[in-house]
Parts: sequence; C-alpha cells; structure tokens
Amino acid sequence: MLFNSNSKAEEKNIQYYSDDKGILSLMYHRFDENKYPSTNIQMDIFKKQIKIIKNLKYNFYNPKNLEKNFHITKMEKKILITIDDAFSSFYEIAWPYLKKEEIPFILFVSTEAVGKNGYMTWDQIEELEKETNVYIGNHSHSHKYLVDLNNENFIEDIDTSSLIFKEKLGYNPIFFSYPFGEYSALIKKYISKNFKFSFGQHSGVIDINKDRHELPRFPINEKYGDLKRFEFLINLNPLQYKFLYPVDKYLTNNNNPPKFLVEFFDEQKNINNINCFSDEGNKWQKSNINFNQNVLNLNFREKFNFRRGRINCSLNDDGVWRWFGIQFSVRQS
Repeated sequence: MLFNSNSKAEEKNIQYYSDDKGILSLMYHRFDENKYPSTNIQMDIFKKQIKIIKNLKYNFYNPKNLEKNFHITKMEKKILITIDDAFSSFYEIAWPYLKKEEIPFILFVSTEAVGKNGYMTWDQIEELEKETNVYIGNHSHSHKYLVDLNNENFIEDIDTSSLIFKEKLGYNPIFFSYPFGEYSALIKKYISKNFKFSFGQHSGVIDINKDRHELPRFPINEKYGDLKRFEFLINLNPLQYKFLYPVDKYLTNNNNPPKFLVEFFDEQKNINNINCFSDEGNKWQKSNINFNQNVLNLNFREKFNFRRGRINCSLNDDGVWRWFGIQFSVRQS
C-alpha cells in the first residue's frame, strides 16, 4: 500500500535492475589549507588518490555525458570529480594539475562569495569554463542552510544565483549542488524545475535507478582521506533499489525519527547480507533492520539530534561490495 501511494515518484525514478557499474562521484573543497581539516585535502594526497584511480584502471567521467546517458547501463564504472565552493586554493593548487592530467570535473560556485577573500574571481571562473573538461555548477547564491530559509527567501536565493550566472556566463548551469547536502521536498521540487541534475553529500554510487536530483557523492577530506579507505570506496559498486521512503529527507519534531523503508529489486541477490549503520542520537551504531520479502525496514533507536543525520548501508554481494547512503536534514528549534 505504501509504495502504491507513491506511484508517481516510482514512475519518474524507477527504471529496472541492471548490471550497472555506476558512476562514483567524489567531492572536494579546499587544497593545502591546513586550518580546515574537515574540508581540506593535502595536494600530495590528492595526487596519490588520482594515481590509485588510474592504477585500478578506472576512467574519469565527463559530466557532459550525464544528460544523454544517465539511464543507460554503464558497463564500466567511472569516477566523477566534483569541487564545491570555488576556493582560491583549488584554482591555485589543484587546477593546474587537473588541467595537465586532462581530468574532467564540475566546479560548484556560490555566486555571493565570488571575488571575496579566499574565493575565485569571475575572471578565473570564466577562464575555467572555457576549458573542454570543466563544467560549472550552481551552488546557490548565499550558501546558507536552505532548509532554514522561508519559501520566499529560498526561491529568491536560487533565482539570484541563476540570474548572476546568466549575466556572467550567458547561461544557468544544468548542475546544482545542495549546500551542506541539505534539502526538503519543497527545495528539491523547485531545484528540479530549474536544473537537470542535483548533487547531495550522502555517500553512494550513481546508477540508473538513482533520483537525478538526489545524486550521491563521497566527501573526501583530511579526516576521511586515508588511502586504504579511499581505495576501498573507489572499488564500491551501486546498491540499486526500487524505492526509498521517506521521500522527504527533512525531519521535524513530527517525523523524527522517520519511518524508513527501502524496497529492493527481486533480481538483487544476497540482499539479506546487507548491514546498515546510522547515527541517531549522535552515536554511530549498527542499525536494527528486518526484511519483509524485498523490503528493508530500519527501526531507529532514538531521534536524530544533529542538523544532519546519516544512514550508510553496505552489502557483500559474492565478493562485490555495494553501498548506498542517505542524509536527513533535521530542523533546528
């Protein structure tokens, strides 16, 4: 009954189970800015990560292909590089290397910060935009917590950024990145009308069944930049699912903790091997899950307290590790 009541969402997002190897997207921010370990990566580590990708024979994904083949099965896994915030350190330190290596990427820009201390200028952004392998994405105007804005201010923020992009670049990008990975159903709906693809900050691998306005990325920084961990995640494969509830990832007092269900495809083998971990109550612990046929039900122990709550699920599928993650945005009273 639950899934029938959401048939429109199913019709829009669900395709079919396939042997899709997926697109694994990585998210970076600052380079060699040691004061900000949660958003920084050392350039020497970044180069080693790129070397790991190449040694594993994975090719880098050109974002221009998303529009024409998003729902086509990828027979080879590809790696997509994304950069958020357009910090000066990216332009000065990482950009020359990416240009030399001819690695494609998306640079997500918040328009209000452009030209301020520590951020790229419009001249620099326009310089990159002219390059064959560089794609610019919209990252809002203010980079505020969008879920904290009222509807009018949220729409004004997005419309302002779109107008500035049109003025500076001649177009509004087709790619959007939610600041802090936070969004509600209303925010997602408005973004989906103005952009073709939207990225969050929840971990996972993009496959043909993922919602194109809830695309996952693995955040990479000093804290999570360990090379052994990096090699593990680079080798992850998509964990495809047919439907996930709740549709709205914004939690208030009325729906925290949420009811959480995932319906998997009949074709997915070994689904009972899945393990999930969640951080409700600000404590990462193994989740309490049970199955009814192909439907996973996760029973939370406590409410999510921090403004972002996470669930990560992994599956050892006959030696192939599959993964998906979810991020909730939690209303702060």
